[in-house]
Parts: sequence; C-alpha cells; structure tokens
Amino acid sequence: MTNALLRVKGLQLSYGGINAVKGIDLQVNHGELVALIGANGAGKSSTLKAIAGLLNPSAGDIHFANRETKKLPAYELVQLGLGMVPEGRGVFKRMTILENLQMGAYLKTDAKEIERKLEEVYSYFPRLKERLSQLAGTLSGGEQQMVAMGRAMMAQPKLLLLDEPSMGLSPIMVETIFDVVRSLSSSGMTILLVEQNARLALQMANRAYVMESGLITLSGSGEELLEDSRVRTAYLGE
Repeated sequence: MTNALLRVKGLQLSYGGINAVKGIDLQVNHGELVALIGANGAGKSSTLKAIAGLLNPSAGDIHFANRETKKLPAYELVQLGLGMVPEGRGVFKRMTILENLQMGAYLKTDAKEIERKLEEVYSYFPRLKERLSQLAGTLSGGEQQMVAMGRAMMAQPKLLLLDEPSMGLSPIMVETIFDVVRSLSSSGMTILLVEQNARLALQMANRAYVMESGLITLSGSGEELLEDSRVRTAYLGE
C-alpha cells in the first residue's frame, strides 16, 4: 500500500435525495495511469469531484499524498499537488490563452520556472503558441481542451484528474488529446482518467475500474478488462 498516491475507501456521495456513489474503494499508485469507465450517470464525475474537494462525501475516506483530504478545501488540494481538467473544460473565456495558462501557475513564484513550463506546454500543443493573445472563448472545443490541459500542466501536479477529455471532440482532436495523455503518462505523471471512450481509455491504462450505478463492479489491468466479455458487450459495442 505504500506506493499509493491516492486511496479512496468506502466513498459515498448523495445529493438531491439520490445516492450517486454507494461506497467505493479505489487506489492510484505513483506513476500509474488509472481509468474509471462506465455509462453516463454511473457516478464517475461525482467521484472525481469528491477527490478534488468540489463535493462533500457523505461517508468514506480519501487519502492523497499521505494526508486525509476529505475535509480539505479544493485550493489546499491544489497546493498538495492535485490538478484537474474538468468536464466541459472550464476555460476563462474572456482571458487570452496565455493568461489562462498563467492561471495554472498562480502558486509558482519563480519566473524562469514558469517560462520553462510554458515552453513545455507549447511543445505538447504548438497550436496554442501560435495564438497566445487570442481569447479562450473564441477557440474551438478541441483548442479549449488543449488550454484546459495546458493550464493543469502548468501547476506540475503530482496527480492529474482528467474528466471526460474526449467529450464533444472530433476524432482527430481526440487522437491529439490522447497522444498528449500518453506522453504525460510515459514521462511519469500519475493520472486518473474518467472517460466514456472505454476502448481508448483501457488501451492506455495500467489499471482500470468499471463503475455502474454508483458501485465499482469490475477492476483489473487495462488489458484484462479489454478482454473481459462483460466489458466488451457493455462498453466496446461487441
């Protein structure tokens, strides 16, 4: 258990009289890419929001970076090294691309370090460098996803939470975004990925969990779940 960066135990979430998450356990170890897949409404995004401090669990424990974090506000989790690319991207639409990226580094004080991180983001997303002064609200969905990912990368998170990064994107843009996710994972970044494109997620993941109606019903390596007949029938359209 010592290699765990994130441990979730018995997590329950309720709102509006609905039990969205019904007591789940999951773990993400240092350097892993872990996928959480499942149908719409399974509780995946709610789980991520609880980990990120955006929803209050009704029961259970969350440990991140050797701290009990269930009661910590989101901004303290950012200071501990938690980064999130939210569903729907959440870019600052009236700010430029550059300003959005700089917002990701608001805890950083070393100007040279910020400049180095910006160059790193540009190496992943050259298109952003070409349009730094463009307002984020005028970008396509795929370009906004690049900005949201770049902004999260600027904070150098220990754990990056990705909530439905491919949602609403063209196939070619999905490929671009997932190439970056693959590269980040290869470079050693720890990632927890919630994704409806189960095949893509499982092909990349070291390990994965399947969530149905607020419960985790299956877990295993990405390869094992790709071969599992239940997963193939329910999520891979076979």
